[in-house]
Amino acid sequence: MKISAELRAFSGRLGHDFARPELLQRALTHGSIASTTRPDNQRLEFLGDRVLGLTMAEALFSADRAASEGQLAPRYNALVKGETCAAVAREIGLGDVLKLGRSEMLSGGRRKEALLADALEAVIAAIYLDAGLEAARRVILKHWADRLKNVDSDSRDAKTVLQEWAQANGMTPPRYVQTARSGPDHAPEFEITVRLDDGREAIASGQGTKRSIEQAAAQALLDRIEGTT
Repeated sequence: MKISAELRAFSGRLGHDFARPELLQRALTHGSIASTTRPDNQRLEFLGDRVLGLTMAEALFSADRAASEGQLAPRYNALVKGETCAAVAREIGLGDVLKLGRSEMLSGGRRKEALLADALEAVIAAIYLDAGLEAARRVILKHWADRLKNVDSDSRDAKTVLQEWAQANGMTPPRYVQTARSGPDHAPEFEITVRLDDGREAIASGQGTKRSIEQAAAQALLDRIEGTT
């Protein structure tokens, strides 16, 4: 089966040359364009999630043999969560090669975080079925290398850390207020302000989920607090 130049370029960015390119085609097929002769990527997504999870668990287990389960769990969650998968998908231009129905394209499907994360897991499964676990592991570790190095800082939940700091200093939990919203419904941009009882506050804005912007605001306030201590 021949594939387009666009998919060949994507395979190059991914780091895997498919012996069975039909697996890649299926991994990139969203349910909005699927048919009885063109299956979607949901089954592959299910498998790819497990392949990614095993690879990350093994990598973390080997990297720090003294870490407890309580230390490994938040690192693992930071590496396999949807936001991380979507970020990797954006880095390799996965959204550009997704096969979407017209309605999904018009609603900004190529930029949707959940859709990108699911498709990346499907692509991982496609590699696994095409060439085995070692090939999938090699591709995953290539694109997660920097995240594995920085996993201790990435696994910090800024909202939890800020709340613990506030309570330790006799304050009520931080308050998060949506102070602005712009952009279309399919790609909204939020501005979130986080405030403490003592008047200190920080603002973050950007596209994504409200939760991710709240995390960014919490981190900005933590950075400000740490800079004054």
